[in-house]
Amino acid sequence: MASTLALTLNPAFRVAPVRRRTFGAFVEHLGRCVYTGIYEPEHPSADADGFRADVLALTRELGVSSVRYPGGNFVSGYRWEDGVGPVEERPARHDLAWHSTEPNTVGLDEFMAWAKKAEVEPMYAVNLGTRGIEEALDVLQYANAPTGIALSDQRAENGHEEPYGIRMWCLGNEMDGPWQAGHKTAEEYARIATEAARLMKQEDPELELIACGSSSSSMETFAAWENTVLTESYDLVDMISAHAYYSEKDGDQASFLASADDMDHFIDSVVATADHVRAKLKREKRIMISFDEWNIWYQHRAESRPPSGDDWPVAPVLLEDTYNAMDAVVFGNLLISLLRHSDRVASASLAQLVNVIAPIMTAPGGDAWKQTTFHPFALTSAHARGEVLDVRLSSPRFENPRFGSSASGDAVATWDEESGALSVFVVNRGADEELALDADLSSFGDLELVEAVTLHHEDPYAANTRDAPETVVPAANDSIALEDGRLVGSLPAISWSLVRLARR
Repeated sequence: MASTLALTLNPAFRVAPVRRRTFGAFVEHLGRCVYTGIYEPEHPSADADGFRADVLALTRELGVSSVRYPGGNFVSGYRWEDGVGPVEERPARHDLAWHSTEPNTVGLDEFMAWAKKAEVEPMYAVNLGTRGIEEALDVLQYANAPTGIALSDQRAENGHEEPYGIRMWCLGNEMDGPWQAGHKTAEEYARIATEAARLMKQEDPELELIACGSSSSSMETFAAWENTVLTESYDLVDMISAHAYYSEKDGDQASFLASADDMDHFIDSVVATADHVRAKLKREKRIMISFDEWNIWYQHRAESRPPSGDDWPVAPVLLEDTYNAMDAVVFGNLLISLLRHSDRVASASLAQLVNVIAPIMTAPGGDAWKQTTFHPFALTSAHARGEVLDVRLSSPRFENPRFGSSASGDAVATWDEESGALSVFVVNRGADEELALDADLSSFGDLELVEAVTLHHEDPYAANTRDAPETVVPAANDSIALEDGRLVGSLPAISWSLVRLARR
């Protein structure tokens, strides 16, 4: 007999409104994300601007709300001026972060044209690594100032009369990391970020500014870094970043399946640190979190290591992980974690969008296909609406080396009171047995079951490939039913499910 995952939901148990920015992504000049990813003028589907129409269509289907650009580690050595003006006059440069050559064929203006076509909000990162305050202000004025000053007039001369109105700006990238160009101590970064923020908000007080938080919760400086940075910049920034990547290591499947436990702890720790600074400074506003890099990433694989030596290729194959069914289940669980922290996670960016640890893959000159992780993201983005609910659950547990003991089941729900739509997102993280689902929905009144789908494969290592792009896809779960106000059914081991209900 299967163990039971018992859920209690109530429309009064509200966390926060669903934030559309939770469903952001990331486009970095890294590997094939830009060139032969979003941009390939020679491709049969390319539009007049050189953008792949198949990738644009998949981006819209994925339900991406915002896109962070142009990096990432790349931005800490980037000169934004290289990417504007006549393409034939733009210089090619070595990108030290990924040992590649950047041709600068795509820059700010091209990205903004792509973002409009993709129907996404842009998030722009400035270089506070090898550059600094003046350049941050310059690119802001180029992007957002009305014509009448030198930099905005330059934008107009380049064919873009109207300001872009970019609202979200990242103040550098992972400046706590020794791998970062221009790596700084917390004190050094706090000063430059605060002064950049001060000038940028003098230019436009309505900007939303994101300070660099820790590159991961395992950094030795974690929490102390956030404390120092926010103590200096609190009045001028709106969010602090968080980055986290997960993978199965050394065959430890159980710990990998429990990865969302780490994300929960990471978010809670950043919130605690930010609120400590708030209390210390006696401020009213709360700093929010921009979880602007998160994903499954097998960093130990050969394709995650950039080339070396005398070869500086353009758009090399880098970080092109192939995701399996188990990766997709853990991925869906990370989305559950982000949603249940919607009271403090104001924005998130899946890293990345195309080819580079991505839900969308392309063949140069050929087709595009969906990785396994595409599906939980697209379904969650499409159906998470209204208010995020605090789901109370009772679950069996499983042992794992990293966390000791973790709940086999996890869930979050959203409730749109106006339309009467209830969406329940649930995972079975156990590797060995199915769970019997028993969810008390009596507080919602008279509901009907609209749809129940489950992403699962008998082989947790089964993957989608160019030749077999639909090996792992969500399928109807006919075991799930609504009986007398209770949602019942079965959840296979290592599975992610979406159940949609509606008021009659």
